[in-house]
Amino acid sequence: MLFNPLQNTNRSHDPPPRASRVLMSAVLATTVAVAGLALGAATRSDARTAGEEGRTLDQLYSAAEAEGGRLVVYAGGDWKNQQDDTKQAFEKRFPGVKVEMVVDYSKYQDARIDNQLATGTLVPDVVQLQTLQDFERWKRQGVLLPYRPAGFGKVYDTFKDADGAWVATDVLAFGAGYNKGLVGKDAPHSVRDFADPKWKGRIASAYPNDDDATLYLYSRYVQKFGWNWLAGMARNTEFLRGSDSAGNQMADGKKAVGLGGWVTPDAGNDPSAATVGMLPNTTDPFVAWGQREAILKKAKYPAAAKLFLNWQLSKERQTSDAWSVRTDIAPPTGLKRIWQYKNAALDGFPAFMRDRAAAERLRQQMTLYIGEVQGPPTPGRLGTHPARPLNGPSPQRRDSTH
Repeated sequence: MLFNPLQNTNRSHDPPPRASRVLMSAVLATTVAVAGLALGAATRSDARTAGEEGRTLDQLYSAAEAEGGRLVVYAGGDWKNQQDDTKQAFEKRFPGVKVEMVVDYSKYQDARIDNQLATGTLVPDVVQLQTLQDFERWKRQGVLLPYRPAGFGKVYDTFKDADGAWVATDVLAFGAGYNKGLVGKDAPHSVRDFADPKWKGRIASAYPNDDDATLYLYSRYVQKFGWNWLAGMARNTEFLRGSDSAGNQMADGKKAVGLGGWVTPDAGNDPSAATVGMLPNTTDPFVAWGQREAILKKAKYPAAAKLFLNWQLSKERQTSDAWSVRTDIAPPTGLKRIWQYKNAALDGFPAFMRDRAAAERLRQQMTLYIGEVQGPPTPGRLGTHPARPLNGPSPQRRDSTH
């Protein structure tokens, strides 16, 4: 359940191709400061961080090969193939390391990791999840490996743990979008419009009671538009599992509007686009956050895990065609830096995730309006230990001329 500001074929967190325009898995890697800071303003993150990784990617690659050339990543997402681009890009860059990207809803991944830790059967080396509160808890429990990859000092402070327990490598964003061909001259100007009966049967949305980012987004809509808005909007809407499912319906021409999941922000410079993301240039609230990533202290392949985090934060990955977590990379053309959008609630989502009791109360209230979640999880049912053992032969070591 993620976002990308503009379609980025170089990033590996992209969703399935058919949802690549709007409500797509987004890797909005972000340089987040405080709302209202001037574009390009320096931050206290600009100084090099003490203890930051000093080895090059090639040196880290050699260490990962010597370790065995394996890596397992548990990632939050909606489809089992959602991280295939990440896997392919990483293995192309480092052919001597085989990576297994296991994708499932973050709320299942964190439970799976807790169970594996409790039973002494840990599988992943790296975790990258939407359940932000887990990283703070895992840090307190001492199960994360403190580590500052190269570029850590350039990551805005809000998107990293000061002790290096975790760092955000991508920024995700949820909101609304529409199919231009299906709305015609009746293009919506605000999410408020979706309670109007004229939209009945024309809207798809992720379940807010299934995904916490969607839940927080809906809580902001209700705060602004009221519970009566939700009642009207729910009557017009088909709710689906998976935060990119609504975007797929919209991109495929089955629904005019996609709501509650990944959206490609509309910078206003692509008039040929078939779909329009109703963010960030809107007065409506939307949700953006830094997707956190960490190495587990009991990782079987810590050298490969360090290589992966350094690659994720490197300038070759944190390019200017996506909002970057680094303060030294400009935002996409036509867009401001993410922290300049006050309606993105950058600090709000982490705070929301920490208060589990309040989130559960809100989830049950939402269920009164939209009903219980229906259908199987979109990534499938992965069980307790996906990716054990890592399948396939060991990768071939590179030759000395590589």
